[in-house]
Amino acid sequence: MGYLRGFVPWIVAGVVSSFDWRWGAIGGLASGLLLVIQDRRSGVDPDVLILEISTMAYFVVVGAVSVTDPDSVLADHTDVISFAWLAATAWGSLVIRRPFTLGIAERRTPREYWDMPEFSQVQVNNRITGAWGAGFTFIGVSLAVCDAVDAPAWAGIAAHVAGLLGPAVFTKVHPARAEERLPDRAPVMTVTG
Repeated sequence: MGYLRGFVPWIVAGVVSSFDWRWGAIGGLASGLLLVIQDRRSGVDPDVLILEISTMAYFVVVGAVSVTDPDSVLADHTDVISFAWLAATAWGSLVIRRPFTLGIAERRTPREYWDMPEFSQVQVNNRITGAWGAGFTFIGVSLAVCDAVDAPAWAGIAAHVAGLLGPAVFTKVHPARAEERLPDRAPVMTVTG
Protein backbone atom coordinates (compact mmCIF):
# COMPACT_ATOMS: atom_id res chain seq x y z
CA MET A 1 0.00 0.00 0.00
CA GLY A 2 3.12 2.24 -0.03
CA TYR A 3 2.26 5.05 -2.42
CA LEU A 4 -1.51 4.45 -2.21
CA ARG A 5 -1.51 5.52 1.44
CA GLY A 6 -0.57 9.07 0.48
CA PHE A 7 -3.62 9.29 -1.77
CA VAL A 8 -6.15 8.22 0.89
CA PRO A 9 -7.21 11.84 1.62
CA TRP A 10 -7.82 12.41 -2.09
CA ILE A 11 -9.91 9.26 -2.32
CA VAL A 12 -11.91 10.25 0.78
CA ALA A 13 -12.46 13.73 -0.62
CA GLY A 14 -13.49 12.36 -4.01
CA VAL A 15 -16.09 10.04 -2.51
CA VAL A 16 -17.49 12.52 0.01
CA SER A 17 -17.47 15.40 -2.53
CA SER A 18 -20.02 13.54 -4.59
CA PHE A 19 -22.45 14.53 -1.81
CA ASP A 20 -21.09 17.98 -0.91
CA TRP A 21 -17.77 19.56 -1.84
CA ARG A 22 -17.46 21.23 1.56
CA TRP A 23 -17.59 17.89 3.36
CA GLY A 24 -15.22 16.43 0.78
CA ALA A 25 -12.62 19.09 1.61
CA ILE A 26 -13.12 18.59 5.34
CA GLY A 27 -12.91 14.79 4.95
CA GLY A 28 -9.73 15.10 2.88
CA LEU A 29 -8.16 17.42 5.43
CA ALA A 30 -9.18 15.26 8.39
CA SER A 31 -7.88 12.03 6.85
CA GLY A 32 -4.67 13.79 5.76
CA LEU A 33 -4.15 15.17 9.24
CA LEU A 34 -4.68 11.72 10.77
CA LEU A 35 -2.05 10.22 8.44
CA VAL A 36 0.46 12.95 9.28
CA ILE A 37 -0.14 12.51 13.01
CA GLN A 38 0.32 8.76 12.63
CA ASP A 39 3.55 9.26 10.67
CA ARG A 40 4.95 11.78 13.13
CA ARG A 41 4.17 9.48 16.07
CA SER A 42 6.03 6.74 14.20
CA GLY A 43 9.07 9.01 13.99
CA VAL A 44 8.74 10.03 10.33
CA ASP A 45 10.57 13.29 9.70
CA PRO A 46 8.50 16.18 8.27
CA ASP A 47 10.83 16.50 5.24
CA VAL A 48 9.68 13.04 4.15
CA LEU A 49 6.03 14.12 4.15
CA ILE A 50 6.03 16.21 0.98
CA LEU A 51 2.88 14.68 -0.49
CA GLU A 52 1.05 14.70 2.84
CA ILE A 53 1.88 18.33 3.65
CA SER A 54 0.95 19.44 0.14
CA THR A 55 -2.30 17.49 0.43
CA MET A 56 -3.20 19.19 3.69
CA ALA A 57 -2.39 22.62 2.20
CA TYR A 58 -4.71 21.87 -0.73
CA PHE A 59 -7.58 20.86 1.53
CA VAL A 60 -7.06 23.89 3.78
CA VAL A 61 -7.33 26.21 0.75
CA VAL A 62 -10.25 24.39 -0.89
CA GLY A 63 -11.95 23.90 2.47
CA ALA A 64 -11.69 27.61 3.26
CA VAL A 65 -13.16 28.53 -0.12
CA SER A 66 -15.91 25.90 0.13
CA VAL A 67 -16.99 27.07 3.59
CA THR A 68 -16.80 30.82 2.92
CA ASP A 69 -18.33 30.62 -0.57
CA PRO A 70 -20.26 27.35 -0.99
CA ASP A 71 -21.57 28.47 -4.39
CA SER A 72 -18.08 29.23 -5.74
CA VAL A 73 -17.40 28.36 -9.35
CA LEU A 74 -14.52 26.24 -8.01
CA ALA A 75 -17.06 23.65 -6.83
CA ASP A 76 -17.52 22.53 -10.43
CA HIS A 77 -13.80 22.28 -11.12
CA THR A 78 -12.28 20.61 -8.06
CA ASP A 79 -11.43 17.54 -10.13
CA VAL A 80 -9.22 19.53 -12.50
CA ILE A 81 -7.80 21.68 -9.70
CA SER A 82 -6.94 18.68 -7.53
CA PHE A 83 -4.97 16.97 -10.28
CA ALA A 84 -3.26 20.26 -11.16
CA TRP A 85 -2.25 20.52 -7.47
CA LEU A 86 -0.95 16.94 -7.42
CA ALA A 87 0.97 17.56 -10.64
CA ALA A 88 2.47 20.74 -9.18
CA THR A 89 3.45 18.77 -6.07
CA ALA A 90 5.18 16.09 -8.14
CA TRP A 91 6.96 18.53 -10.47
CA GLY A 92 7.80 20.87 -7.58
CA SER A 93 9.36 18.05 -5.60
CA LEU A 94 11.60 17.33 -8.59
CA VAL A 95 12.56 21.00 -8.86
CA ILE A 96 13.66 21.07 -5.20
CA ARG A 97 15.53 17.79 -5.78
CA ARG A 98 13.43 15.89 -3.27
CA PRO A 99 11.12 13.61 -5.30
CA PHE A 100 8.04 12.90 -3.22
CA THR A 101 8.39 9.16 -3.87
CA LEU A 102 11.78 9.17 -2.13
CA GLY A 103 9.98 10.17 1.05
CA ILE A 104 7.67 7.19 0.67
CA ALA A 105 10.68 4.92 0.10
CA GLU A 106 12.37 6.29 3.23
CA ARG A 107 9.30 5.42 5.29
CA ARG A 108 9.49 1.84 4.09
CA THR A 109 13.24 1.45 4.54
CA PRO A 110 15.16 1.38 7.84
CA ARG A 111 17.14 4.57 8.48
CA GLU A 112 20.49 2.72 8.50
CA TYR A 113 20.12 2.12 4.75
CA TRP A 114 19.36 5.72 3.79
CA ASP A 115 23.00 6.73 3.25
CA MET A 116 23.89 3.62 1.23
CA PRO A 117 24.55 4.33 -2.45
CA GLU A 118 22.03 1.65 -3.38
CA PHE A 119 19.27 3.40 -1.48
CA SER A 120 20.06 6.87 -2.64
CA GLN A 121 18.90 6.05 -6.13
CA VAL A 122 17.43 9.48 -6.50
CA GLN A 123 17.39 8.99 -10.27
CA VAL A 124 15.04 6.02 -9.91
CA ASN A 125 12.73 8.03 -7.66
CA ASN A 126 13.03 11.04 -9.98
CA ARG A 127 11.71 8.85 -12.79
CA ILE A 128 8.93 7.44 -10.64
CA THR A 129 7.94 10.91 -9.45
CA GLY A 130 8.10 12.12 -13.06
CA ALA A 131 5.74 9.31 -14.08
CA TRP A 132 3.28 10.37 -11.39
CA GLY A 133 3.67 14.02 -12.41
CA ALA A 134 2.95 13.09 -16.02
CA GLY A 135 -0.05 11.01 -14.97
CA PHE A 136 -1.49 13.81 -12.83
CA THR A 137 -0.86 16.35 -15.58
CA PHE A 138 -2.52 14.07 -18.15
CA ILE A 139 -5.60 13.65 -15.97
CA GLY A 140 -5.88 17.35 -15.17
CA VAL A 141 -5.56 18.42 -18.81
CA SER A 142 -7.89 15.64 -19.98
CA LEU A 143 -10.55 16.60 -17.45
CA ALA A 144 -10.27 20.27 -18.41
CA VAL A 145 -10.73 19.34 -22.08
CA CYS A 146 -13.63 17.01 -21.20
CA ASP A 147 -15.29 19.86 -19.29
CA ALA A 148 -14.70 22.32 -22.14
CA VAL A 149 -16.23 20.07 -24.82
CA ASP A 150 -18.86 18.53 -22.54
CA ALA A 151 -17.51 15.03 -23.16
CA PRO A 152 -19.36 11.99 -21.86
CA ALA A 153 -18.52 10.75 -18.35
CA TRP A 154 -16.66 7.70 -19.67
CA ALA A 155 -13.99 9.99 -21.18
CA GLY A 156 -13.13 11.41 -17.76
CA ILE A 157 -13.16 7.94 -16.23
CA ALA A 158 -10.82 6.69 -18.97
CA ALA A 159 -8.47 9.61 -18.29
CA HIS A 160 -8.41 8.73 -14.58
CA VAL A 161 -7.69 5.07 -15.29
CA ALA A 162 -4.93 5.77 -17.82
CA GLY A 163 -3.38 8.58 -15.76
CA LEU A 164 -3.22 6.49 -12.58
CA LEU A 165 -2.62 3.01 -13.96
CA GLY A 166 0.41 4.03 -16.04
CA PRO A 167 2.39 5.49 -13.11
CA ALA A 168 1.29 2.67 -10.78
CA VAL A 169 2.64 0.04 -13.18
CA PHE A 170 5.81 2.06 -13.76
CA THR A 171 6.29 2.37 -9.98
CA LYS A 172 6.08 -1.40 -9.67
CA VAL A 173 8.27 -2.29 -12.67
CA HIS A 174 10.95 0.41 -12.87
CA PRO A 175 12.81 -0.29 -9.58
CA ALA A 176 13.27 -3.96 -10.54
CA ARG A 177 14.69 -2.92 -13.90
CA ALA A 178 17.04 -0.46 -12.22
CA GLU A 179 18.10 -3.16 -9.78
CA GLU A 180 18.98 -5.48 -12.67
CA ARG A 181 21.53 -2.89 -13.80
CA LEU A 182 23.30 -3.16 -10.44
CA PRO A 183 24.53 -6.77 -10.62
CA ASP A 184 26.79 -6.90 -7.54
CA ARG A 185 25.03 -4.40 -5.32
CA ALA A 186 22.24 -4.41 -2.79
CA PRO A 187 18.70 -3.89 -4.03
CA VAL A 188 17.46 -0.45 -4.98
CA MET A 189 15.19 0.77 -2.19
CA THR A 190 12.29 2.61 -3.79
CA VAL A 191 8.58 2.88 -3.68
CA THR A 192 6.86 -0.37 -4.53
CA GLY A 193 3.26 -1.55 -4.39
